[in-house]
Amino acid sequence: MTERMKELIEQKQFAQFRKEVVEYNEADVAAVLEELDEKERVKVFRLLPKDIAADVFAYLPIEIEQEIITSLSEKEAGSVIDNLYSDDAAALVEEMPANVVRRILANTTPETRRDINTLLQYPDDSAGSIMTVDFVDFKDNITVADALLKLRRVGLDKESVDVCYVLDKARHLLGIVTLRKLILSEPDDVIVDIMNDHVITVKTLTDQEEVARTIQKYDINSVPVVDSENRLVGIVTIDDIVDVIEQEATEDIEMMAAITPTDKPYMKTSVFETWKKRIPWLLLLMISATFTGGILSAFEAQLATFPVLIAFIPMLMDTGGNAGGQASVTIIRGLSLDEIHYGDVFRVVWKEFRVSILCGVTLSAANFVKLLLIDKVGLLVAFIICISLVVTVVVAKFVGCTLPILAKRIGFDPAVMASPFITTIVDALSLLVYCNIAIQLLQNTAG
Repeated sequence: MTERMKELIEQKQFAQFRKEVVEYNEADVAAVLEELDEKERVKVFRLLPKDIAADVFAYLPIEIEQEIITSLSEKEAGSVIDNLYSDDAAALVEEMPANVVRRILANTTPETRRDINTLLQYPDDSAGSIMTVDFVDFKDNITVADALLKLRRVGLDKESVDVCYVLDKARHLLGIVTLRKLILSEPDDVIVDIMNDHVITVKTLTDQEEVARTIQKYDINSVPVVDSENRLVGIVTIDDIVDVIEQEATEDIEMMAAITPTDKPYMKTSVFETWKKRIPWLLLLMISATFTGGILSAFEAQLATFPVLIAFIPMLMDTGGNAGGQASVTIIRGLSLDEIHYGDVFRVVWKEFRVSILCGVTLSAANFVKLLLIDKVGLLVAFIICISLVVTVVVAKFVGCTLPILAKRIGFDPAVMASPFITTIVDALSLLVYCNIAIQLLQNTAG
């Protein structure tokens, strides 16, 4: 399918392409457009029939959408935006320069401008910012026959018709009625009598992650968005939630790797932009890592009397970092899925403490055998290392499980407290534990 489209474009059989393109899926057409250079892409986009151009446009990455819009005439661009769903149009307009937006919106319908302005007033990452106003609503006193007539008249331009919303005269949300229910009901039934008044809703300022959890929890394809007075202002559909989930997961992964999140794909991010996203964290972690050097310097004289202990410092630090990383990633994921809350902190600590004891003892037992048989160190050195290992794992898991919860409590993203940051903290604590245990045991033995 895509090969056929590419072939027609390469052979410049544009008339045939325009004839056949209506048979292809809009997402596949968008994928072909992405692979073209800018000049060719705009030319091919202009060939698309108007009834599918907006659908294809909505599948393109935001930077290509901007590229096409700015290459079209203001009238053509206005026509494209008029045919987009309101949430897609608002997302595009929000990313474009203000002077370009003014010119394009001047060529759109008043309804489009009103819908876009409505969506742009809400904070980023809120339900209001990702909702669409393209839904079907009915007054509570109309019959099923009248509702179906309205649905046929306006449904083609709406983003979703499988669920319709029942409102009173003041647009308060009273209930929902599914398309299935409409079709199976008698024509003279009144909507208010067949609607479901147990409606799951979210507020306009609800965080988009919470909206995603709501849709996932109740296994629904869309959720109505209401204002503080329970008036319906929009709906969030499952396609937008998929984008939210991907965006939030990407952001968490980048934060956990000590990278400032970015909206651009890796291959479309310049070297300079990538450097700007990474260097602040690297500088911070480098500075914080100097504490490790300071600890080593403080205990340098004592360790010099037993130099064999120095060889096992990397093993202890790496094990502690890995143990803390395991705990932090598990807790961060639990927080993001709303499975763990601040009130669970003591239960989490108690569970991780027991896990850390089991892990620490297992690692120490295996390490004790290795130290005696392979490294051939004395019993005292092996004992110091193994005791330090148990304490290090316990401390690392305590740090790894508590810091993300505390970060969430005070309003920070828990992903900030992920592996790199926790590893740096645990490295310093591991050294303190090791050096203090070693000195105390050596001094007691010498005494």
